[in-house]
Order: sequence, then C-alpha cells, then structure tokens
Amino acid sequence: MKRIGLGLLVVVALVVAGAFLFQKPIGQFAFQRAAQQMVGRDRLGGLANGLHVGLCGTGSPMPNPQRAGPCNVVIAGKQVFVVDMGENGNRNLNLMGINAADVDGLLLTHFHSDHIDGIGPLMLYHWTRGTRTAPLPVHGPEGVEQVVAGFNATYALDHSYRIAHHGEQVVPRSGGLAAARPFAIAGNKAVVMQGGGLTITAFKVDHDPVKPAVGYRFDYKGRAVCISGDAAKSANLIASCKGADLIVHDALQPRMLKEVEAAFAAQGSANTAKIFHDIQDYHATPEQAAESAQAAGARMLVLSHLVPPLPVAYLYPAFLGDSESRFDGTIVVGEDGMLFSLPPGTKAIERRSLM
Repeated sequence: MKRIGLGLLVVVALVVAGAFLFQKPIGQFAFQRAAQQMVGRDRLGGLANGLHVGLCGTGSPMPNPQRAGPCNVVIAGKQVFVVDMGENGNRNLNLMGINAADVDGLLLTHFHSDHIDGIGPLMLYHWTRGTRTAPLPVHGPEGVEQVVAGFNATYALDHSYRIAHHGEQVVPRSGGLAAARPFAIAGNKAVVMQGGGLTITAFKVDHDPVKPAVGYRFDYKGRAVCISGDAAKSANLIASCKGADLIVHDALQPRMLKEVEAAFAAQGSANTAKIFHDIQDYHATPEQAAESAQAAGARMLVLSHLVPPLPVAYLYPAFLGDSESRFDGTIVVGEDGMLFSLPPGTKAIERRSLM
C-alpha cells in the first residue's frame, strides 16, 4: 500500500511538473481551440423559425458581477431586435453567440442611464462585425433623437480613427454610429413596426417621473412576448400584454431593499439612503409582477432588472416573496444568457442557457 501511495505521488508530481514545463505550448493550443470555437459560434443560425427571447442583461444600476445592465434580445425568424442596452449587454450578446451585426434595430423603453449606457459598444460591433453600410437604427419614444445625437457626438472621433486605420472596405464611412427612429403614441399603445410576420407594439407604462416610458409586445406566428421595461403595476400594461405567452418584467423587492437603505443610513450616507428609498415606488414588486401576469393570462413570468442584486440563487426564494401564490404559471428569476423559445403552433416555452 505504501508503494502504491508513493507511486501515485510520483505520478502526480510528474504531471504537475509537465504542466509547468509545457505551459506555453499547452496554453497556446488551448487558446487556439477556444478562439476557433468562439469565432465560429453562431447561435442564430441554429434556431428554429419561431419567437425567441434572450436575456443579455438582468441587472440594474447596482453593482453585480454576474449580471449586465438591462438588455433583452428578441428573435423572430430572421429578424433580430434588442430591447434596451445596459452596460455589458453587448458583451453578453457576444458570449451568447449572437452577432451584433445581425441586429436589425435597438428599441429603448426609456432613457435612464442604465438602459442606454451600453449603446456605444453595440454601435461599434454592429458596424465592424458585418461591414454595415448604414448606422444602427435606434427606435424609441420622443427624446430618442437627443440620446442618439449624444452617442454619435461622443463616438465621432472613434469612428474617424477606425476608418483611417482599417479602410472603408472594412468599415464603410456610411456605416457606424446610430440613427434615431422616433415614434409617437397617441393613445396608450401603438404599432411601431410590422413586417415579415412580426408586429411590434409599444405601450405606455407607469415609471413616473420618467416620461415617456414604454414596454414592447412582440407577436409572431401566433406567439407573443411582452417586455415591461421599468414599470410599476398598471392597467395599461396588463391590457397591452393580454394573451401574451411570456412576460419579461422588472422586479424590485422592497423588503430586501429596505435593509440596504437602512445600512446606508446607519453608515451616515443619507443621500444614498434616500435614493434607495425613492426607487421603491416606480418598479413592480415580484408579487405585483405576478398579479399582472395572472391578469394578462400569461403562461410564464420572467423577472429581470433585479433590485437589489442577487449574487447567488439561494436568495431567490426571499426575493420572490409570496409571488408564486399569485400566478398560476411558471415564475423564473432571470439570469444572463437565458434563452426562451416559443415554437409556433404550440403552447410550449423551451428554456436553455447560452452562456
């Protein structure tokens, strides 16, 4: 037995020594394989023709290393739209195997910083990954022109540097940056895009004092998905999402957030404590989101824009509170990289992770 133990130790020592001795070639080989797999990844090409919604960011302005800022991607056949683009949202699109050059447009729910601060990288990748000859279309309610103009001004020098460096055959001068596509809503909702079997409807939500603020509904091949944006519970959200199969809804748990507020107050950070107090009245709680999903007749509720941050899944039950008793369908606490697929002609909702 002693000889076997000694022999095993010798083998382990040789393996460890070999790993260090050949670290450079092993590392080069491993990186080569990883690069080939990453460059060759195209998840869109493998998706069935149906309605799909991916979570490229489920976080909030509060720091959370596991979650990017608010970001959703909706795929309907060959059409790809991103709803909101928070910080690191474009990074997650890449990690999910979704090429930014394939994005047909970005739709903004409102203009809070955490919903727009990832636009710059998306503009760049949309241009450089596909030799795009036209800017990224950015759709949104009144005010989107100001947001887009600001990003274009900020990235104008970067745009000129890349043309000078790579040449117009690679990065056409007519591409890059973004183009504002404003829309108006006369009543409570309006169809803002229609084509290829896809209908996109914007609907007003309650996010006072932020106005305008909208959510979006996507209808394709008899299936429907709603994305709330930032929204307190409202009759218009419920009416606009009536009959949707899946609702992606922002969620804030006041019982947990009050603990954060109290901690800042005890530390003497009165201003920060007030901010955490103020934000509690213009987001839905998990329980309210569940009630809205129930009233709308949805089959699944996916919670996103999670406040406060949830670094581990162990905290999910405390975050959900008693929301599961208020909704007959399935409630999912969203995580970055999740993809939900809704095949046409069925009631199924398939779930997997792309990260």
